[in-house]
Amino acid sequence: MNNYLPKIAPSRIYSFFLASILLIFSSFQLFAQTVSISGRITTSRWPVDGALIRFIDEADTTLQFSAVTDASGNYQLGVPTSVQLGQFSVPKDFGLAQNYPNPFSSVTAIQYNLQRQADVQIIVFNILGREVREYSLGMQTTGSHNIVWDGRNNQGQRVADGIYLYRLQAEGITRVKKMMFSSGLAQAGDIHPANFAAPLLAKQNDPQVAGSGTYTMRIENTPATYPVVIPKQIDHLTVAKDTTISLSVDNITTARVDLDSVHQIIRGFGASNILLWRPDMTTSEVERAFGTGDGQLGFTILRIMVEADKNRWPLYITTAKKAQDLGAIVIASPWHAPSELAETVNGINRVRHDKYAEYASHLDSFNTFMANNGVTIYGLSVQNEPDITDQWTSWTTDEMFDFMKNYAHLINGTNVMAPESFQFRKVMSDPILNDSMACANTDIVCGHIYGGGLASYPLAEEKGKESWMTEYLINELSHGIGMDTSWTAAMLTGQTINDCMAANMNAYVWWYLVRYYGPMCDGKYLRKGELTKKGYVMSQYARFVRPGDVRVESTIFPPTNSIRLTAYKDNESSKTVIVALNQYTTPMEVAISVQNGEVGTLTPYTTSAAKDVSKGDDLPVTEGKIIVTLAALSVTTFVSN
Repeated sequence: MNNYLPKIAPSRIYSFFLASILLIFSSFQLFAQTVSISGRITTSRWPVDGALIRFIDEADTTLQFSAVTDASGNYQLGVPTSVQLGQFSVPKDFGLAQNYPNPFSSVTAIQYNLQRQADVQIIVFNILGREVREYSLGMQTTGSHNIVWDGRNNQGQRVADGIYLYRLQAEGITRVKKMMFSSGLAQAGDIHPANFAAPLLAKQNDPQVAGSGTYTMRIENTPATYPVVIPKQIDHLTVAKDTTISLSVDNITTARVDLDSVHQIIRGFGASNILLWRPDMTTSEVERAFGTGDGQLGFTILRIMVEADKNRWPLYITTAKKAQDLGAIVIASPWHAPSELAETVNGINRVRHDKYAEYASHLDSFNTFMANNGVTIYGLSVQNEPDITDQWTSWTTDEMFDFMKNYAHLINGTNVMAPESFQFRKVMSDPILNDSMACANTDIVCGHIYGGGLASYPLAEEKGKESWMTEYLINELSHGIGMDTSWTAAMLTGQTINDCMAANMNAYVWWYLVRYYGPMCDGKYLRKGELTKKGYVMSQYARFVRPGDVRVESTIFPPTNSIRLTAYKDNESSKTVIVALNQYTTPMEVAISVQNGEVGTLTPYTTSAAKDVSKGDDLPVTEGKIIVTLAALSVTTFVSN
């Protein structure tokens, strides 16, 4: 699969080689001239960065002239050609030539003349006047230039047969001509990608260019090419004067991972064990949830409840200690305030305003109790979903701000978490972060993403606060009855994890850990304690992306919501982990380009409708690139050696 990835030298060696070749040709006879070839390489309408453009002299293939495209897809190089004196003259007028060939079935050349340097744009329209393809070529030099249109629109799709208009805009002047595309046409004069005869560049019967050099043009990948392209070759290209050759090439969906561009630290992935409504986990369930072996979830966060009744606190100790012994951290949230601290106003239950200090003491007592029984509470929330007014204790934005500013400091020995709103509502957390005292009393900004709130939080980052997603479940129907257990729902769960990580969240915590619609079944559809499809999808992250890893920059080209990818690294071991989701219903070939780091091999683990974290063969990474095939509707984790 690496046929698209030729072994080549770095770009500066190309430049040195080009300079050396040009030096040799500077000693040629009087009629040896160096002409400039420039242009732009794109995929559809997007530029190709770092592609190798190579011109090979067909009379002596040892003579090769190279350039590498810049971030805008532009390139420029010089090649020697034999010409007669006086050939390089300024065009007599501004002009747009008839495309050649016309009609055409695959590729056609469009030539234009400039009397002075100008910003050039060529747009192809259909007969209804709708834009089909745009070439924004930038500043072009005086002389004759051309582009090559391959009959594709701005999205890279073949256009329908018919008549098209092409318009040149430059020097403040506009010219328009017609052409015809016919996909079924077969004619000797057509310009095919593999056999490019360019009469508009240099007409073979023109006495001025007799003896000019003929070249093969190749477009290839380098280690830095983005996106990865399918190499393209154009033969028998006669170049007689400074000219522009702009081409569109096909590309492979490309993921670029930059190991030097670091985002958030990862604290972990986990779920909740709430005993007010569900039975406690068994020892084997705890081991399967927090173990990291095959068939285990690899979770590193357990969320429990701070019940209003202190007499029930001991119920949470056993499972919390087991999870902690397996390397997990424990966080806790209250749903209800003790009745002696609460009141009902206009039908809404709230903590009495004169009891905020006692409420802080209540939370502090829970933390102390758990610590005295061997459980360290890593993070303690002030209230689960304070913006829900009809089910448990409610807090307004002003009330939450008041508590965080004036009372949260009374909670000792743990990270205070707030506001944990239903939709990660920044209207509740912004006032806290913007007040110096309230912000100082807040260690972790947390929230849920039920119908909203899944977005990056620049203000929290600015204030040096981590953002945790502390509860979610997907596709709820009728308050827990008939939850979606389909593979589609499992894939959507993977999507939310990807999106939370891409939004710089430090942790992802599901709702019930043992429940038929969660990561581990409670016996309703599968055997009790067996992992569900959602569980296997979650383990694609939790088993391999470990606490302390950092997310690194990753981008996808062309931009699509159906291929999602995040990447991580361990600074101590140099381990790299890449998690990719293919939400297409067909397998997809994807090129992964790793920059600023060494990766020798990647081992894939895949979950799909037919697989459960299935390990594949080690895949070699060549010059920082690898081309992989993602199974249809799947999640694949690639782990470096």
